[in-house]
Amino acid sequence: MAGDILLSVEDLQVHFRTDGRVLRAVDGVSFQLRRGETLGIVGESGSGKSVTCNAVMRLIPTPPGRIAGGRVLLEGKNLLDFTPKQMRALRGNEVSMIFQDPMTSLNPFLKVSRQLTEVLELHQGMSKGQARSRALEMMEMVGIPDPANRFDQYPHQFSGGMRQRVMIAMALLCKPKLLIADEPTTALDVTIQAQILELIKDLREKVGTSVILITHDLGVVAGMADDILVMYAGKVAEYAPCRDLFANPRHRYTQGLLKSIPRLDDSEGKRLEPIRGLPPIVSNLPPGCPFRPRCDYAVEACGQTYPQRSDFGPTHYAHCHNPLKAGEVAN
Repeated sequence: MAGDILLSVEDLQVHFRTDGRVLRAVDGVSFQLRRGETLGIVGESGSGKSVTCNAVMRLIPTPPGRIAGGRVLLEGKNLLDFTPKQMRALRGNEVSMIFQDPMTSLNPFLKVSRQLTEVLELHQGMSKGQARSRALEMMEMVGIPDPANRFDQYPHQFSGGMRQRVMIAMALLCKPKLLIADEPTTALDVTIQAQILELIKDLREKVGTSVILITHDLGVVAGMADDILVMYAGKVAEYAPCRDLFANPRHRYTQGLLKSIPRLDDSEGKRLEPIRGLPPIVSNLPPGCPFRPRCDYAVEACGQTYPQRSDFGPTHYAHCHNPLKAGEVAN
């Protein structure tokens, strides 16, 4: 239902001008996010995942970048029409973001206590005492041990996993309607990765926040996302409910991603099949489908025109001239 839609991105376009050329980092991306649900955005490095979400947050550096077109509707309000002052009031309050590297996102010269309480004082108008109590409560909620004694420490006194938990606490302090998590498990060991992902999932259920989870790892979103958006060369390759994408992928790029991850149910010991070649440079894309040079199933049309959208269900579609057929096994 339309009333359940929290965020609607329509034909989003983000361009960067470099060396006299226009780089179309995001080119016509559209998706919707329902309240209380998680959207996973996956794709290789350079596919436009982070740029898409930075555009939602209005964090595209200008120059050299600019949002060239489209709409970003949060509860029906177009964020691209907001003034800088309105966006500052929105960020951290109604919309929050967890960035890839917590060490560079946290200010090394400020104590963790100040970085947490400042958010509450600015957006919620709390007193210092109220902000301190709320921040300590959130630190405990995200699993930081002995928060009272760690509250006034500096970021370098925390481990990588604990710094990421501080970033999550900061992002959720104001109980935002939308949380964007950009590779939240980067540079963390496997055990801590699982803890952070479970934490985000648990807090989503407790706080009711909608989540956009950016990752290059389909295995990460398998147990987290309700819907998955697969991006390639700044465009949408495939969009589907999580279960449908894994059980019945349609785009050949999605097929390649699935073939390149290990399966626990593989009793035959099949070798992983990496996608050959490298992602294209978006400022110099080949004609037709940008995935054609790396695709083993390309047909003549792939080198001539960009594939139109093909629908395979109410919320499942892909842009592929030679999609997998229904029931065709991806692996």
